[in-house]
Amino acid sequence: MTATLAPASVTPPKPQQRRDTKTLHRLAFFGLLAATAVLYLWNLTASGYGNEFYAAATQAASQSWKALLFGSLDPGNTITVDKPPAFLWVSGLFAKVFGFSSWAVLAPQALEGVAAVGLLYATVKRTSGPAAALFAGAAFALTPVATLMFRFNLPDALLVLLMVAAAYCTVRALEKASPLWLALAGSAIGFAFLTKMLQAFLVLPALALAYLIAAPTSPLRRLLHLLGAGVAVVVSAGWFIALVELWPADSRPYIGGSTNNSLWELAIGYNGLGRIFGSSGGGPGGGGMGGGNGNIGFGGETGIGRLFGASMGPEISWLLPAALIGLGAGLWFLRRAPRTDRTRAALVVWGGWLLVSGAVFSFMSGITHPYYTVALAPAIAAVAGIAGSELWRGRGHFPVRMALTAMVAATGVWGFILLDRTPDWTPWLRWALLAVTAIAVAALLFGLNRRRLAGVLVVAALLGSSGYAVATASVTHSGSIPLSGPRSQQGGGMREGTSSTEVVQLLKATGTEWAAATTGAQNAASLQLASGRSVIAIGGWNGSDPAPTLDQFKALVAAGKVRYYVEGGRGGGGSDISEWVAANFEATTAGGQTLYDLG
Repeated sequence: MTATLAPASVTPPKPQQRRDTKTLHRLAFFGLLAATAVLYLWNLTASGYGNEFYAAATQAASQSWKALLFGSLDPGNTITVDKPPAFLWVSGLFAKVFGFSSWAVLAPQALEGVAAVGLLYATVKRTSGPAAALFAGAAFALTPVATLMFRFNLPDALLVLLMVAAAYCTVRALEKASPLWLALAGSAIGFAFLTKMLQAFLVLPALALAYLIAAPTSPLRRLLHLLGAGVAVVVSAGWFIALVELWPADSRPYIGGSTNNSLWELAIGYNGLGRIFGSSGGGPGGGGMGGGNGNIGFGGETGIGRLFGASMGPEISWLLPAALIGLGAGLWFLRRAPRTDRTRAALVVWGGWLLVSGAVFSFMSGITHPYYTVALAPAIAAVAGIAGSELWRGRGHFPVRMALTAMVAATGVWGFILLDRTPDWTPWLRWALLAVTAIAVAALLFGLNRRRLAGVLVVAALLGSSGYAVATASVTHSGSIPLSGPRSQQGGGMREGTSSTEVVQLLKATGTEWAAATTGAQNAASLQLASGRSVIAIGGWNGSDPAPTLDQFKALVAAGKVRYYVEGGRGGGGSDISEWVAANFEATTAGGQTLYDLG
């Protein structure tokens, strides 16, 4: 990784060789993007609307500009989703242009995934060359949780794209100590905050530390540039918070998940400290559903082994042992490098990202889902690609070769263990992985320097995760807590709502502003998607939000704006509304569902 680890003499390539090599790398890059697009877009609509909660919000955004702006669950703008709306801006505009459909709901995330892979390639290439960049891009694309999330409608797809964009801008800033590129990195993080709030800030320590260490300028200028980037974060995230807080509350939707109709409180409470410490402050879901209960859908037991456990391990950990070994080896071998060494700076960027985010995911005790780990995928892939490439170049030195051998062996053995957790699915694959790993390890130990060995190493590194990723893409996923792997999911985690044909037909025939109201977002989303008509989700995600209030609901009914109340839905909220409806209106049954005609 330093000059002493490279071969003593290298014959410079001829101009024609350089042109041919550039062409080959360019073709490989476009091949990577094309293959990623096929993996993420193929048979995409088989999963229907994916997560119906967010699909309903996309539907609302396609029908109402105000719903698009605030991320409302319904076009009538009663209540928002429990996240900031940036990712719904993308899918909502997509649905406005192409029409609302399953494809319009899911395709934006797939395209964001292709863009994230391309941007990761561009970032790694600037510090470590095209070979490392190709490996990093492929490893990222083939991480099972990445394949899952870039084929699903959750905020994490846009979050990851924006965080990779921030890393790219930081690497550009490091080259010439550019305050402009660093400010762009801050802006990317700010918009990532508007996608999934405080999770976006987990990469900030790594980006700031890398610039503070390695930017080629004076310490004072480095600090001033970082201060400017911090201002960019505040401005790019704060404008929307200010907009929501200044907008008259009675003319905008209630901020779902908050206790006081405040986006700022949502960011700090339910979507912030509540996720880490387990207190959601009254937001949906409560704080006790997270780690510590062993539930697969909620991350499993907290602790240092959580990322390797039954819940998160198959999602993200395929290259995690190799990345940790490579990070340690890289920083050790580069300990005497110049302060501005670009390879070490890159390891600080991606390694810091990995360590900080990994520690938070491992020990956070609030609501945690395995798919959150997609935020680790770019860092793991980049560290493995950069460290592996540099160790390969210096493999003529015994300590370097041993570090590379350890990376390969750990990847193969751990991949075998992960595949063995689903023993009935392609059992031959884990044995093939073990055989290829053994060949690669033996070749490295005996010092074989043939270039074809590089291909064997790549196969050993990616065989297990690629098989699991392709299996993930080949089955359908729906519900609120998707998991990667070969098993199809229908309503995984918390069940989606169901709607009878008779009820849907009644809703379609309405002419009121809201066709119906029901308790909880899951039932409301199902009714809204099936009918195409606006449905009030009383209490938001799980019925616990104070919106609408009983007085507000009475006013809507008196004004003739709501036609039906559909009994059902989950959550304890909205009981006062359901009791009032039951006491004042006659119940009827349609398709096995109880509803009340409020008109």
